[in-house]
Amino acid sequence: MEEFLTSHGVQYEHHNLLTEAQAVEALRSRGIKSLPVTIVDDTEVIIGYYPKKLIPALKLDVTVDLSGKTSWLADKYEIVMSAAIRATLQFSQEQLDTVVSWRPWSLRDTMLHILSFPEVAYLSHKVGSMSWEDMAASDERLKGITTGPAIAEYGDQVRRDIIEFLGSGNSEAFDREVPAHYGGEVTVLELLNIILSHSTHHLKQVYHYMQTEMGMTLDQPATESGLDGINTPEALI
Repeated sequence: MEEFLTSHGVQYEHHNLLTEAQAVEALRSRGIKSLPVTIVDDTEVIIGYYPKKLIPALKLDVTVDLSGKTSWLADKYEIVMSAAIRATLQFSQEQLDTVVSWRPWSLRDTMLHILSFPEVAYLSHKVGSMSWEDMAASDERLKGITTGPAIAEYGDQVRRDIIEFLGSGNSEAFDREVPAHYGGEVTVLELLNIILSHSTHHLKQVYHYMQTEMGMTLDQPATESGLDGINTPEALI
C-alpha cells in the first residue's frame, strides 16, 4: 500500500494500529474491521489494497494490470490450501474431533473453515455476496464432511476451482463488487486476497497447536518464503 502511494507521489499519514490506540478507536467508530484501510479526505473509505478504487479516489492518471495479482493469488492459494490439506491428513479421527485451545471449535471445524472460506469468497462472483448467511449456508452444506480424507477431497476441489477461476482472465467477475462480512464493499479479487490472509492466519494457528500441544511433526508445512507477502496479524492467537 505505502509503496503504491509513494510511487504515485501521494502524500499520506501512516498510522500503526499496534501502537496508536487513538487510530484503533477511530476505525472502530467507523465500523472498520479489516486492514489495510485508506481514508481519503476523511470521507471515502477504501478497505484493502485495491488500486482500482484508489486510483479514482486519489485522481491518479494511471492504469491497473490485474494479471500479476491474479497469478500471485493463485500461487499463494496453491501453497496455503495444499498445506492445509496435508495437515488435515495427519490427524486421526479422534484428533479431528478434539476442541482446539483458542476457540470453541474442533480441529475438524478449523480445517474446514480454512478451506471453506476461500470457496465462499470465490463463489461471491456468482452469489453476489459473502454474508453471514452465505457462510452459515456453507457450514450447513458441509456438515456431512467429517473425516480427514473427506475434508482433503473437498479442499482439493476448492483449491482447483479457485486456481482455475484466477487463471480465467474473467475481469468482469474479478471486478464485481460484493458486500462482504470481511472488508465491506469489495471486489471479488480483493475479497479473495482478504480471505487468503484469514485462512493463512488460521493455518499458522493450527501449526502452532500441532507442534506445541499435540507434539506432532509437520508434514511438508508451508514455509515462510512460501507465505511471504500474505499479511497476517502479528499475534498468533
